[in-house]
Amino acid sequence: MIGRLRGTLISKQPPWLMIEVGGIGYELEAPMSTIYDLPPNGKEVTLLTHYAVKEDSVALYGFMHESERALFRSLQKVSGIGAKIALAVLSGVSTDHFARLVQTGDVVALTKIPGIGKKTAERIVIELRDRVDGLTSVSGTRVGGVDVPLDAAGEATVALQQLGYKPAEVTRLVQKVAADGDNAEAIIRKALRAALGG
Repeated sequence: MIGRLRGTLISKQPPWLMIEVGGIGYELEAPMSTIYDLPPNGKEVTLLTHYAVKEDSVALYGFMHESERALFRSLQKVSGIGAKIALAVLSGVSTDHFARLVQTGDVVALTKIPGIGKKTAERIVIELRDRVDGLTSVSGTRVGGVDVPLDAAGEATVALQQLGYKPAEVTRLVQKVAADGDNAEAIIRKALRAALGG
């Protein structure tokens, strides 16, 4: 099993990353919470990983903090939640905020995360209430040092759709929050806040 990778960050196209370790390029999926904290391409980075093997696929997920990986794993123990929804949760809210939503039983707020309906939100509250006490995130949503793409809004649109938001909703969110000079990560962050009412 692969538990950690340390190497050179080659590329980041949310939710995908590539890290070169000893001449091998590892592709990973990561939540936006991790992508916000990444250094610029070409710099060294260390990520905790979750290695998932299914009948028809193998996947590697990367996380900057242990609290993110722990929540990712805990979420998938809830019936009806897979890796895609778990990544959407981590992309939409911090581990601290998620823990508060679960502890207070805020089903309405949980249903604002893509892929989570009322029944799934209720299951999350019931099944994870006792497990979220130890989840604390390291604050930090650094965006500096990231290359601004030619079309930041377009890159943000693709990333938000890959996180599970519907195209029409993504278009509305991006138009609402995008400002001149914003890079894709800034647009994604503001769009996620707007989508979750934050």
